[in-house]
Amino acid sequence: MSEGIIIAIIGAGLCAILSSIGSAIGVQMGGRAAAGVCSEKPELFGKVLLLQALPGTQGFYGFIVAVLVANNLGFFSGNIAQLTMGEGWAYFGAVMPATIILFVSAIYQAMTGVAAIHMTAKQPDASGRGVTMTALVETYAILGLLTSIIIIFGLR
Repeated sequence: MSEGIIIAIIGAGLCAILSSIGSAIGVQMGGRAAAGVCSEKPELFGKVLLLQALPGTQGFYGFIVAVLVANNLGFFSGNIAQLTMGEGWAYFGAVMPATIILFVSAIYQAMTGVAAIHMTAKQPDASGRGVTMTALVETYAILGLLTSIIIIFGLR
């Protein structure tokens, strides 16, 4: 296996790992807030569960980026590409927008979700507004995902 392919694999792996860590942290933050609310108002479980789950999408996005890189490199066909170091670094750079943005946005989305969970505890009818506020942070996760996808498709 060439040094370039190893660099590309490390980049794809980092994207999957860091986005999943960000999502795990985010879902945990939401879960703590949701548990507190549900201990007092169990009827709000369904409303706060969605707010808790939203930061989990970034982990899926990171997985998608890693799969796209693996596909581009021939891992699914068995014809693994031989990359120069420069090409390996190009793949590494291609996944960095998603890697960084997905990690950070999951945590910030969780912060917004926690605030929305607290709002829902006080005003249950406001949960839809809380979902909207929390989902707005998702926009930046999607932009990071799309940026990496566009660059990855441009490499092959």
